Amino acid sequence: MASVDMSVNLGGLAMKNPVTVASGTFAAGREYSQFVDVHNLGAVTTKGVSLNGWTGNDSPRIAETPSGMLNSIGLQNPGVQHLIEGDIAWLATQDVPVIVNVSGHSDDEYIQVIEALEACPTVSAYEINISCPNVDAGGMTLGTHAPSVERVITRCRNATKRPMIVKLTPNVTDVTEIAKAAEASGADALSLINTLLGMAVDAQTRRPQLARVVGGLSGPAVKPVALRMVWQCYQAVKVPLLGMGGIVSGIDAAEFMLAGATAVAVGTANFMNPHATEDVIDGLQRYCEQQGVTDVKDLIGGLVC
Repeated sequence: MASVDMSVNLGGLAMKNPVTVASGTFAAGREYSQFVDVHNLGAVTTKGVSLNGWTGNDSPRIAETPSGMLNSIGLQNPGVQHLIEGDIAWLATQDVPVIVNVSGHSDDEYIQVIEALEACPTVSAYEINISCPNVDAGGMTLGTHAPSVERVITRCRNATKRPMIVKLTPNVTDVTEIAKAAEASGADALSLINTLLGMAVDAQTRRPQLARVVGGLSGPAVKPVALRMVWQCYQAVKVPLLGMGGIVSGIDAAEFMLAGATAVAVGTANFMNPHATEDVIDGLQRYCEQQGVTDVKDLIGGLVC
């Protein structure tokens, strides 16, 4: 049987296979390196990083839900300099593309984070997070308003020539409107979806299960929504898409690629199965072999309607 070419190009980011991780579910890879050969991934996407450290939200901030989980971590991180000196320095030894997820409380902070990272040769691309539902400034408040998206993404584009992926929120009426705004402002690729805003209630105590009351829903429960939004955006924009939302197997990854994704990210599955990323890579290759597909790129947008 012919071998499968698993390589893809995500908006200028060359990946040996289409699989990375969803920001915030894999740290920067070091914590998973005893389970996964990080070098085997198409790329590593770091947890969201801000200019200075953020403490995140109060606990409890994780709740299990049917076929998924809610989180209201609030982009807790120690700041960009700590990331550079610690995690990125370690990733430099792993021979894997590095996507840094960039977060900010303001437009200026996004730019300052990018500027701090520009001198770091290990960084391959940026994922601009305009879609986190768990912070009160920046995050989803930017990503639901097309003019705000255009403003911040234009400024980020002017700050770097590296591939720039814009992460979209599903918490909008029409995701294609935001996708078009990001594309028009200089995005090289789009990632979708971030988590769906949800909540969980403890009927015994009559209290919310999260201290912040609401949080982001992820896991297999959101997969049908994520597939629909990837499919819609594939028809609406020309830039490549990084699909995510409930991927736990190679078949899931194939479904996202058929819907229009060039690459995929494994997120919540990492908490259930620390080997999930390599399982998805192996499963996607097996699917291609079984289907007689010799180039994984042939799957992109191959949905027959």
